[in-house]
Amino acid sequence: MAARLNDGDDFPENSEINVTPFIDVMLVLLIIFMVAAPLSTVDIPVDLPVSNAAPKPKPQKPIFVTLKKDLTIAVGENSVPIDRLGMTLDMETQLDREQRVFIRADQTTSYGELTRLMNALRAAGYIRLALVGLEGGSSTSAPEAAQAQP
Repeated sequence: MAARLNDGDDFPENSEINVTPFIDVMLVLLIIFMVAAPLSTVDIPVDLPVSNAAPKPKPQKPIFVTLKKDLTIAVGENSVPIDRLGMTLDMETQLDREQRVFIRADQTTSYGELTRLMNALRAAGYIRLALVGLEGGSSTSAPEAAQAQP
């Protein structure tokens, strides 16, 4: 078989850059980083200390929702069933759902019950929630609010 090379202009010059190899290399690097990134994080169990942050100033009339040891719910000093929680808070806040609601829960209350209370508050339209705890692990009863993200 013989081949003939033609010196004519049968094939015009192509001045475009072929980016296919570049894209292939970038996809391979992306996969490598996606696999390596979770391996580089370290999950170490840590017993976090109590916060020594200064308490934030309280609003003029804070709204406290309390989850008691016997799993009853109180708004302020009045016990409320969970199905009437939204209506009671609407009366307390004059329908101002942007007002922060402070949640107090007994230390022996389960995490699931606290989550159920927070879900009921969110369903009622109250998403600005704050958890209340004691300052710096001392035995005083001054509350400190730690903001919970919705």
